[in-house]
Parts: sequence; structure tokens; C-alpha cells
Amino acid sequence: MIVDRHDRRILDALQKDGSLTNSQLSDLINLSPSQCSRRRMALEEAGLVAGYHARLDAAKLGVKVRVIVRVNLRMHDRDTDKNFSAWLERQPEVQSAFSVSGDADYVLDVRVRDLERFSEFVHERLLIQPQVAQVRSDFVLRTLKDSEVLELGD
Repeated sequence: MIVDRHDRRILDALQKDGSLTNSQLSDLINLSPSQCSRRRMALEEAGLVAGYHARLDAAKLGVKVRVIVRVNLRMHDRDTDKNFSAWLERQPEVQSAFSVSGDADYVLDVRVRDLERFSEFVHERLLIQPQVAQVRSDFVLRTLKDSEVLELGD
């Protein structure tokens, strides 16, 4: 799919506020509501819009501890990576997980209500995984920026 200037403007507006109606999009980008509707549907069908969600305030909901966890595996083969990735997918505390280069094999963004729940996650679930060799944790003291908004340019 070829993405033009109008499509980029629609994507930019939707990533900032996924609840916008086609009429509201129309006002923002100077296209008719029907054109916005057709373009939006095409962008969604092409997979450029992966989904819509509400962004919740974790602290106000009692999820106050955020930890960046670096994990090293014992060995590196396809089954080990596949099994660990599948295990990660089932862990609700793991908000994001990345296979990375550098001094860790994986970097996890973990969110829990309190230190006790983090301890349970690490000691009762993560460290007992047979493929895990080492875990290092960095507690987030303050969030300076936390955005998923992509710069699309014009």
C-alpha cells in the first residue's frame, strides 16, 4: 500500500487519539468524512493500524512498580528461544519483551503492584525456568518519557 500525506496525517491523528470519529478526523485533516472512512478502513485492512486501545494510568490503578529486567539464557538454540518466548507471552506482568544485542539476551518491561509481587515473579516463575542463567533488574524510579507514538513526517 502506498501511504500518502493524507494517510500519514490520519495515522498520526489516530495514534494520538484512537477514539476519533471519521467526522472528527475530517475536521483535523481537511478531507470529507467519507474519504476519511475509506482511507481509515484501507489502512486498517493493510495492517498499518494494528489495533486500538485505551492507555491506562498504572499508578492510579495500583500498579506502582516498574522494572526493566535483563535476562541471559543458558544456551542459544531455536528451541530454547522459542520456549522462553512462549513462556514470556503467558506472563501478564511482562508488558514488553525484546530480544536484544549487548550484555543481555532479553530485556523485559515488567509492571507489578508492589515489591512482593515482583519478588514472586522473579523467584517463583522466572528463575525456575530451565533456560534462564542470569537475571538483572533495574527499578524505574521516575518515567521521563513513555510513548508509542511514531514520528511519521509529512
